[in-house]
Amino acid sequence: MALVVIFSTMSFTINSHFCGDTLVSTSYFSKAKTCGMEMKQDNDSKECSITKKNCCKDITQLIEGQDNLKNSAFDSLSYDQQLFVATFYYSYVNLFEGLHNNVIPFKDYAPPLVVKDIHVLDEVYLI
Repeated sequence: MALVVIFSTMSFTINSHFCGDTLVSTSYFSKAKTCGMEMKQDNDSKECSITKKNCCKDITQLIEGQDNLKNSAFDSLSYDQQLFVATFYYSYVNLFEGLHNNVIPFKDYAPPLVVKDIHVLDEVYLI
């Protein structure tokens, strides 16, 4: 549920670079790589020149996340709802409280040594 809230409130951009009608590259969160065929703008020349139309174009899509989240506080709940939440939390926290303190009575004892194979000695075989 937390991932749904994070992704629904996050805004990001999608940058795409087209050369003609062909998609060359797409990038999220940064500028897309170009194909290298874009025309240079020469502002220093004072001469009259005819310029050719650029075949490349960049498209930027902005996807905005939602900003109108409902903030609900614990105080806005009714008394019965507060009692239920507090009881559930208390019982859930205490559910795992004593698990790490379990007493194992045979922890300090070593297992018996096997001197003979009892199954072979008594000729008892599992089929």
